[in-house]
Amino acid sequence: MEKRSLGSLQVSVVGIGCNNFGGRLDLAGTTNVVDAALDAGVNFFDTADIYGATQSEVLLGQALGARRGDVVIATKFGMPIDDQRSGAKPDYVKRACEDSLTRLGTDYIDLYQLHYPDDTVPIADTLGALHELIAEGKVREIGCSNLNVGQLRAAKAAAGDAKSFVSIQNQYSLLARDPERDDVLDVCDELGLGFLPFYPLANGLLTGKIRPGEPIPSDSRLAKMPAERSVHWLSDEFQSRVSALLSYAEEIEIPILSLAFSWLLSHHQVSSVIAGASNADQVRANVAAIRTLSPEHIARLDELTA
Repeated sequence: MEKRSLGSLQVSVVGIGCNNFGGRLDLAGTTNVVDAALDAGVNFFDTADIYGATQSEVLLGQALGARRGDVVIATKFGMPIDDQRSGAKPDYVKRACEDSLTRLGTDYIDLYQLHYPDDTVPIADTLGALHELIAEGKVREIGCSNLNVGQLRAAKAAAGDAKSFVSIQNQYSLLARDPERDDVLDVCDELGLGFLPFYPLANGLLTGKIRPGEPIPSDSRLAKMPAERSVHWLSDEFQSRVSALLSYAEEIEIPILSLAFSWLLSHHQVSSVIAGASNADQVRANVAAIRTLSPEHIARLDELTA
């Protein structure tokens, strides 16, 4: 599989989002997904301390076992786990890292990411703690998620000659094109960041399994999502865009799943598309979805979803 650079790391263009581990999937299910991913050439696994109520990291580490050195593990800190564990203060950054290392069963994290900006802590203080973790060999590269252009530039300035973030993970898909409008993609070029889109399949709307006007499959994430959250994804606007994309996919005989993945990867800033998977078949389908789209295809997709 093609790999792209993320700082000093080389990551497969299809990655695995591990938010199902410890929630929808137990150890057996997690191992099934991890095994299928490795067999398909995937080497990039993205998790977080809050996923699966802290169990995602545990199950990922157990499923990898002795193969840990063959993969790139990304995890995150900063979102509230409980009243005592949250934020980006230096002491907590170090504690969170130690906890993640223990759960993962490893002595280093390839990409350690600030999950959400903490406005109560100067970014220089957070970076200082991260630099100490790098110096100790516990972290190889650092990244962030949910930051805007101003925050990314501030982090770069605060880092000075030391390492700054090598990646930004924000929502991006054919149905959520905010990184283009808010200039985050442009600042990736300016600062040398790799972009990691989350929700690349818009919670299943871009898989082809959820079709407007038809019942939502009972085993889908949307079917299990609280109504106050699913209403966003099932809005008339999204349903209209999905209908247009499905019609276009049928017209050009390219599955909508392939269009969703390949359109994202047509942007040079995107290092890897990290999609969740609940079984081996989904992993194999995601990997098989990658193709090179023609400029005409890309232009038409832009028109349909701009």
